[in-house]
Amino acid sequence: MHPHAEYLLHLADNALVLSHRNSEWCGHGPELEQDIALSNIALDLLGQARHLYRHAATTLGGTNTEDSLAYLRDTRAYRNILLVELPRGDWGFTILRHYLFSEFSHLQYTALQHAADTQLAAIAAKALVEIAYHRRWSGEWVVRLGDGTDESHRRMATALDSLWPYTGEMFDAAPYEQTATAQDSGIDPATLRADWLRQVEQTLREATLADDRSTLARAQTPHHKGGKQGLHTEHLGYLLAEMQFLQRAYPGNEW
Repeated sequence: MHPHAEYLLHLADNALVLSHRNSEWCGHGPELEQDIALSNIALDLLGQARHLYRHAATTLGGTNTEDSLAYLRDTRAYRNILLVELPRGDWGFTILRHYLFSEFSHLQYTALQHAADTQLAAIAAKALVEIAYHRRWSGEWVVRLGDGTDESHRRMATALDSLWPYTGEMFDAAPYEQTATAQDSGIDPATLRADWLRQVEQTLREATLADDRSTLARAQTPHHKGGKQGLHTEHLGYLLAEMQFLQRAYPGNEW
């Protein structure tokens, strides 16, 4: 596959899969206002995915379209990180996952605004407006729950223990990321790690979810990986079976 198209698909797949996971909360949020907020965030991510799939389809050429790339690829063809495909969990799990991802996305898309690929740069600039809100909204919820009741604190601590081993994959550069970086149309994710850690630790401390001992322990935690190369958990297969059903059952139809 064209390396730059694969890079675009990686970005698009992250957005699409997380959008689907967040959309699973529609009608189930703890408060009506927050239910609507998370549904709108899911739509933001879906919009970002559409722009990226469309750009990837143009780059690949042939019969590829945004719909075929989103709905007609098999599990092993997806390049999203494992973090975004994990089941939604409880509200704290969903919020913390979105926060950890949004902090990374904010740094990533800030850099991509200056990509030599001008179309990608424009997509990044538009997405940043949305991601800034996602980051602020989810970060405020992390603090609210972490520094809330004993029960909310316990749930957030449990979510953090579950999610942290999946964050390291964000900073492992896949071959297509290395190629995109060499062509000035991507960013080496490893260069974002220090800034990400600094911002995340600040939020976790404010949420009473971090101290010096926990920070050191997390820094030494091995991490799961494979999603960027198409090696996914069983969860993605179930998600795609649901998400792709209509397009596969009625190929070529438009709604």
